Amino acid sequence: MFLDHFRLREQPFGVTPDPRFLFLSQAHREALATLFYGVEAGRGFLTIIAEPGMGKTTLIVQLLERLRNSTCTAFLFQTDCSSQELLRYVASDLGIDPSGLDACALHQRLNELLARRMLAGQRTLIVVDEAQNLDESALETLRLLSNCETPRNKLLQILLSGQPQLAEKLARPSLAQLRQRISIVARLKALTAPETARYIEHRLEVAGYDGGPLFSRGALEKIARHSQGVPRNINNLCFGALSIGYALNRRQIDADIVEEAVSDLDLASLAPKPQQPVRRADASCFGQLRLSYPDVTSASVWRAALATAGVV
Repeated sequence: MFLDHFRLREQPFGVTPDPRFLFLSQAHREALATLFYGVEAGRGFLTIIAEPGMGKTTLIVQLLERLRNSTCTAFLFQTDCSSQELLRYVASDLGIDPSGLDACALHQRLNELLARRMLAGQRTLIVVDEAQNLDESALETLRLLSNCETPRNKLLQILLSGQPQLAEKLARPSLAQLRQRISIVARLKALTAPETARYIEHRLEVAGYDGGPLFSRGALEKIARHSQGVPRNINNLCFGALSIGYALNRRQIDADIVEEAVSDLDLASLAPKPQQPVRRADASCFGQLRLSYPDVTSASVWRAALATAGVV
């Protein structure tokens, strides 16, 4: 739509977790390094926890790219499932046909597969996205899977990615055994205002933009404030602003355009307003006037109001 207008090769503010567009803020850089080290060191259970829209999935995709030559991976995103379904998803994603196999047979097949991979010099990593949706029985199934090991090495590593509700769930006393196995906890923080500006510039550069500043300083400040430093919010605001700028035939996005994009995304303004209670009025004009002047009690004021209305 606006790609030619702004001289872009591709959409810079898309919704897919394309690792090419990953902007490594200080927090994102530290989280990626922490997870990479955890996998390389064979630490068993790892977690990454952040609010929605912070770029967890994009970061994980980048991690898997770095591990591609040394690690076999399974990426699970169907987390609203039972423990048995989870086990079947894991087996299927690792290349095992779960048809007709019960839990014991699946565990046996998985152990055999993991052992063969270890002998071939390959690690195996299971990534569970949106892990806060797993119930306790499914989390316990993952804990049991992590018991696949030799006296010297873990045969399987598991990365749980989720929102802060995951931390709350893992803190339950009933999940103490699982919590004790988690040795790496990575976190992501909201981008600062300067990081937000660099984030936008980075995505524009990857998308092929090579002109002058596409967003004015005022526009960048508004995006930083309204997005609260959440990458998904930044993407939505920038996409909306570029769409409006294209419609207005603008070559640069200024603060007013961003403000309009903010307004367009304001769903709260579209929600139905709560109805104010209305007292039942008398059939007379006097009763109707009482609805218009609910706080008036002075008789003289009432007479003046009735005279104005032509009633007296």
